[in-house]
Amino acid sequence: MPDHTATESPAPARTGPATRRTFAIISHPDAGKTTLTERLLFAAGAVHLAGSVRARGERRRTRSDWMEIERQRGISISSSVMTFEHDGLTFNLLDTPGHEDFSEDTYRTLTAVDSAVMVIDAAKGIESQTRKLFEVCRLRDIPIITFINKVDREGRDSFDLLDEIESTLALDVCPVTWPVGMGGEFQGLFDLRGNRFLAAPAAGDAAAAVVDCTGPGDPALARHIRE
Repeated sequence: MPDHTATESPAPARTGPATRRTFAIISHPDAGKTTLTERLLFAAGAVHLAGSVRARGERRRTRSDWMEIERQRGISISSSVMTFEHDGLTFNLLDTPGHEDFSEDTYRTLTAVDSAVMVIDAAKGIESQTRKLFEVCRLRDIPIITFINKVDREGRDSFDLLDEIESTLALDVCPVTWPVGMGGEFQGLFDLRGNRFLAAPAAGDAAAAVVDCTGPGDPALARHIRE
């Protein structure tokens, strides 16, 4: 398992087990695990350019899919661990294979994590390998954060996706963010905990614009949302 450790950090991390967080990213193939990993590293300041499995040129060079065969096939075939520091904590992020031919590696990785991020494609919902990996997490009492990916592409209705998660996986979902628009109409996310709108960044921008609100009905929010 390769160790891609970030050397730069926005703030020095404290030391000791209480300040470490280890989590895995799991999903069915092609749900976007590796690209999400790159965005998390970028947001934490651990890398200066976020790679993408489907991109061209330098942006195709992802940190976790480091083997040539992974880059050629566009899938992860082994787990990779990347370490970065954020807000005084040290995070160990494990990008795991989604393809069932390499699932044993993922099962072993899940024995060493504190929690898991389950990535779901907004157009496809829960897929077979997602369900299998979820059951492994459930058997091992691993807390799960569900991340619905690709909301900026044409996909299923958000309420339908939540209903499927609740009925198929027997989870009580509690959304933290909510998409404003879907597919070509996607404008950003509303942070339900922080009462703020995270506008989708324009092409070439590194970060989203943040609009603080008193709630979804705030006129300040309406001024930033296209009709």
